[in-house]
Amino acid sequence: MTFNGFPAKVQSTPVPSPVFGPLLEDIDDLAELKCILRIIWLLNQKKGHPRFLTLNEILGDRVLIRALGSIQNASHAVIEKALSRCVSRGSLLTGRRDACDQHTEEILYMINTETNRKSLLRITTDSKVIIDYPKSRPWEGSIERSNIFALYEDNIGMLSPIIADELKRAEQLYPVTWIEKAFKEAVSRNRRNWRYIQRILQRWELDGTSDGRFERSPKKASYY
Repeated sequence: MTFNGFPAKVQSTPVPSPVFGPLLEDIDDLAELKCILRIIWLLNQKKGHPRFLTLNEILGDRVLIRALGSIQNASHAVIEKALSRCVSRGSLLTGRRDACDQHTEEILYMINTETNRKSLLRITTDSKVIIDYPKSRPWEGSIERSNIFALYEDNIGMLSPIIADELKRAEQLYPVTWIEKAFKEAVSRNRRNWRYIQRILQRWELDGTSDGRFERSPKKASYY
């Protein structure tokens, strides 16, 4: 696969400078490097503070799974080994905290900064600190992704189960060419969100596509 370059108005992710200096010199494992870069990106998608990822979130990230191997059964073990290397090297912090059901533990990961060290200590030692765990599970399905999933992840960001269901429904409702055009139009207008793309598709269903052609979706009638 050939990368076609970065689009205009591409979003950027802040990365701590040592990643491109001493860490880059020291890291000799490709899985570890991919893991820390992806985790930095995932954490930047979070809102609020402190920002952390659970182990289940990381194991459920299909981009990381695809990046670290084509054998699904081995992917989780590869990710956990890469996480262990990140923690041992000092780029990541990890800690355990009771899950919401109080019968299991959540394993948390943070970037290793002074502020995060204090936050992680407070989270893992003070049961009065309330944190909202994401409802995610390790990815157990095929690592093959449909084209619409690839479009979403490449142009918008991480998939959630709700968005994945909506994308599957859109594949049943609209031609692939419409979906590809809608993503392209949203990116060109720097409106990188699924709701905006949905409105484009709905408008084309009523008024015709953006190139002036009126073309009823052949999938629309078959869906109902």
